Amino acid sequence: MRAVKLIVVLLVVYAGLVAGFESMLGYFQPGEQTSVVITTFEDDGTAHARVVQRLDYDGRLYVSANHWPRAWYRRALENPDVRATLDGETRDYRVVPVTGAEQDRVDTEHPHGVVFRVLTGFPPRRIVRLDPRQGS
Repeated sequence: MRAVKLIVVLLVVYAGLVAGFESMLGYFQPGEQTSVVITTFEDDGTAHARVVQRLDYDGRLYVSANHWPRAWYRRALENPDVRATLDGETRDYRVVPVTGAEQDRVDTEHPHGVVFRVLTGFPPRRIVRLDPRQGS
């Protein structure tokens, strides 16, 4: 019984560590050269902006959902026409989910270290490509 209590306490402490780290991310977002402000839209047109890390690979722009909070990612899949600001310029993009070999290549080029994975609670990484929309 004592071992079970210890395991429960350790899990609660770990969950608190992950929640604290995720909460602090608002203060410690990546710098402008490595970030993108992605604006997603709900069905009623409500816009939501979120700072995400920019992943450049093979001349294309990618972003990924690296954390458990990922409402922006779900909205982007539901309404793939998004707006993104990078390097001070705002353009319209179409979100394309990335899977298979393409995801493996981008993930290998932009890996996360074990410390980051531990501090974020080992969330699955989901990558999307941002393809420029015509006329933007």
